Amino acid sequence: MMEWILWINGKINDIVWGPIMLSLLICTGLFLSVKTGFLQFGKFGYMMKNTLLSIFSSNQRQKDEAGVSPFQAVATAMAGTIGTGSIAGLATAIVSGGPGAVFWMWISALLGMVTKYSEIVLSLSYREKNKKGEWVGGPMYYIKNGLNAKWLAGLFAIFAMIACLGTGNATQSNSISVALESTVGIRPWITGVVLTVLAAAVILGGMRRIASVNEKLVPFMAVFYVAASVIALIVNADKIPGAFALIFREAFNFKAAAGGVTGYGIMLAMHYGFSRGVFSNEAGLGSAPIAHAASSTKDPVQQGLWGMFEVFFTTIIICTFSALIILTTGIWEQGTLSGSALSIASFNHILPGVGGFVITMATIFFALSTILGWAYYGEVCIGFLTRNSKAAVLIYRCVYVLFVFIGAVGSLDLIWSISETMNGLMAIPNLIGIIGLSKVITKATKEHFNRQ
Repeated sequence: MMEWILWINGKINDIVWGPIMLSLLICTGLFLSVKTGFLQFGKFGYMMKNTLLSIFSSNQRQKDEAGVSPFQAVATAMAGTIGTGSIAGLATAIVSGGPGAVFWMWISALLGMVTKYSEIVLSLSYREKNKKGEWVGGPMYYIKNGLNAKWLAGLFAIFAMIACLGTGNATQSNSISVALESTVGIRPWITGVVLTVLAAAVILGGMRRIASVNEKLVPFMAVFYVAASVIALIVNADKIPGAFALIFREAFNFKAAAGGVTGYGIMLAMHYGFSRGVFSNEAGLGSAPIAHAASSTKDPVQQGLWGMFEVFFTTIIICTFSALIILTTGIWEQGTLSGSALSIASFNHILPGVGGFVITMATIFFALSTILGWAYYGEVCIGFLTRNSKAAVLIYRCVYVLFVFIGAVGSLDLIWSISETMNGLMAIPNLIGIIGLSKVITKATKEHFNRQ
């Protein structure tokens, strides 16, 4: 039975994450870039001024009874975005697609910046207030209210709800337990109990408590990993130019496959670059807009700028640092390691005895923040499907917390396989919604910048 389910899911997964879906994500990003006048380039300075450079502004900390502060919303969204994919996923892309995959991750991010911006603009434009008077939104709301397609909105909510239990939860707690067992010998069940208690204490408190924790956790984990990466790269500074040269050279490598098909090298690099790029920043999947919709911000474009920054920081900054550390050591060329194991070995090669600690701590913080961020996504989805039934939301929270423990102690082949498929299926109704409501995005963008 298990093998049959995995086989069926594998066939669906091949379609969901195949060339057609990746092409759709790329074309959507390009289409929106043209519609907005390539906002990610023309307004890059404006974006940085109104996001990272305004992080301590009182406007970013203001909140009301209906929502959390703009910074708390983006912290929760980034918590769901910056996961173990930024470390393990990037390493897998290099091993499977070659160093050139990093270049195509950059391209996916540059296009994805506008895609995520558009998702957030629509999320705030069509959000609603729940029975508690709190803002709720996301793809299911702008598909329902903007396209009047309730059935399509329901499909997104179902796909996202299932993906939350696996991709955003069980696989993350499993990463933490594996890292702690391999580095300090802590048994998985102990990690599972501790994580379950911590998650329950935060998740059962709802969005406001999740946002409050992530507001502190996300900046800390980001600064910690970036600082450690900078130190490692300073040690290997003389090898960085060679690493960049390797990335660009291999991105356009037209070597032939075994069957003599010319261009095999570049196709492989593009495939893994774009697919892992989407996993690293989630642009197009429709998850992050759910968190942004809870913001007290009244201007959709203002919050959308944070979405552009998320993609830039996650893929262009975090993934690039991770890639350079791996490529400057040369360990990846041995072909014996992949994923987090390759990242740990590369860090240890540069910083002996410290590298394993750095990756372990980064994995813990990245994965824990992802668990908290995706808990809210699932809660909003179940609320949408049950008309904000308190009982349904409470049951979902309890099930979600239980999956934290299951992930820490169990085998995740089936959970990961199904949740990865659901993760991809989320993108289909979301991209339909974005393309169908593109006029709303361009109108809001023009109105915002005409006021400046």
